[in-house]
Amino acid sequence: MNLAIRDIRHSLPRFLLTAIGIGMLLMIVMGMSGIYRGLIEDALLLVDKIGAALWVVQHNTRGPFAEISRIPLKMEDRLRAVPGVKFARAFVSHTIQRERNGKPLRIVVQGLAYPEDKGEWIPMTNGRCLGAAHFEMIADKSLGFRLGDNIPLGKNIYTVVGLTRGMVGQGGDGLAFFTVKDAIAIQFDNSGEAVRLERDARRSRAIQQDIGNIRPELLDRAALPNIPALAGPMVSAVIIQTEQGADIDKVVQTISGWQDVSVHTADNQRNLLLDGSVDKARRQIGLFRALLVIISAIIMSLILYTLTLDKIHDIAMLKLIGARNSVILGLILQQALILGGLGYTIAFYFGRWIFPHFPRRVIITTDDLIWLALIVFAISVLSSLLGIWKAMSIQPNEVL
Repeated sequence: MNLAIRDIRHSLPRFLLTAIGIGMLLMIVMGMSGIYRGLIEDALLLVDKIGAALWVVQHNTRGPFAEISRIPLKMEDRLRAVPGVKFARAFVSHTIQRERNGKPLRIVVQGLAYPEDKGEWIPMTNGRCLGAAHFEMIADKSLGFRLGDNIPLGKNIYTVVGLTRGMVGQGGDGLAFFTVKDAIAIQFDNSGEAVRLERDARRSRAIQQDIGNIRPELLDRAALPNIPALAGPMVSAVIIQTEQGADIDKVVQTISGWQDVSVHTADNQRNLLLDGSVDKARRQIGLFRALLVIISAIIMSLILYTLTLDKIHDIAMLKLIGARNSVILGLILQQALILGGLGYTIAFYFGRWIFPHFPRRVIITTDDLIWLALIVFAISVLSSLLGIWKAMSIQPNEVL
């Protein structure tokens, strides 16, 4: 019988507990890799799903994901006139926090350029796309809404007509899709008292200026809900899809000549996200992952060294009866590989059960599993060296 297997059977409960401990540690390493992947996936989700060729944002900004961007809604009309542009649609995205069932609820409000964009590209699990210009929404299941729920936001009530899964923002908060006008209404909602105070403030400013005395009719107009001096609604960006065969560089060059906006390609938006808003979190998770791999190697080395110390009498007896060094080396190395393999298996199956319950997405790819298997193999071999060194230093006469 194989000596490694026989020794494991001799102290099976202890070996299994050790393997479970190693498995839990490897599961954390696997989870860190999955969180790292999930962080990148969530950050790039909208950029990849929308599939826009160009993003037009406020001048000298890296918006709408890396920083705040505000451009007028009428920018759509200007961009449609650019040669090579197939369509231009407003993009509105902002985060709100409300309370539901006594708990805080964060929602990423996403505007769709209805009726051109009804949300057909959204992966629906239940319900339908938007079918009206107002008061309908599509929600991610992570928000806890059900089909047909009426959700009060601002001064209006919105009905959940569709549900999706896996559509979250950079912070892991669920997305809710509205028409652009509804998204703007939610973003710039003000209480009646705030509106009244703003009108009084406009009238007061007009009184203090000469134009208010020269043209008294402006005082009456200042109390109206809107005045010509106020700008129209603002959006986060305008997305552009170019015509087939159009030279995208010429389109970019044309828009770049405008002094009130900046234009970014889809690749630029991805790079801005990865090198900007999620860069520190990405590097921090990568550092934790590297530290956990090193800690795993150290712990496995100490465990195998301890297991070797428990077999000093047996190893000395083997040497006394003339056993070759290769037999003793095989005993320790095989136990290290069995321990690593068993720990990896526990990490894999336990992780598959627990990772879906994490608050943020944990994405484990086949490449990650292969790399982790190779790392576990390397850790098992390297960690066995400490036990092998101790076994080789044992003298046969120690059996006495």
